[in-house]
Amino acid sequence: MPRLFTALEIPREAALSLSLLRGGLPGARWLSFENCHITLRFIGDIDCPTADELISAFDRINRSSFSLSLEGLGAFGSKKPHSIWAGVSPSAELKALQAEIERICQRHGLPPDPRRFSPHVTLARLRNARVGDVVKYLGGRGDFRTLPFDVGRFVVMSSRDSVGGGPYIVEEAYPLGWRNSLPSLETSSVQPSRSN
Repeated sequence: MPRLFTALEIPREAALSLSLLRGGLPGARWLSFENCHITLRFIGDIDCPTADELISAFDRINRSSFSLSLEGLGAFGSKKPHSIWAGVSPSAELKALQAEIERICQRHGLPPDPRRFSPHVTLARLRNARVGDVVKYLGGRGDFRTLPFDVGRFVVMSSRDSVGGGPYIVEEAYPLGWRNSLPSLETSSVQPSRSN
């Protein structure tokens, strides 16, 4: 069974900006920009019936599309850094979407995610990187920022058991804002035909 998680995809223009950050850090294994994403909720290895229930429940999420931008860089693991990430601009819409996905997961028997939601895009995994090298790398790129991009859907992705970093496969996609664009039956200009 593949490992599942919900995520936002990074559009090509923003991913290309991220790819320009590659290099200049010994011990970094850079992720392919095609695999860049913002994880909303890690689900993990679950049985097929639960996966089917979640995929069906996610389809009932009714949220509007919104804009995001990526800004700033950081590292996880202060004394022994293990990954480099790009931050995500603050967004009430993003937090609300993630919270709804979290509630759905818990209603379907998954334990609460023990980590506080900290939206980011992982850029590199680190192996034996020196703290000084990481500080130098981050210090030279602290003003990183992408142009805003539209978030029009979220996805369920899968990954195979590996060291990390993909390949990731989109298993299901859920458009945002599509219900808002449907004409309402009450406001429809189509009138029923009258038979004489």
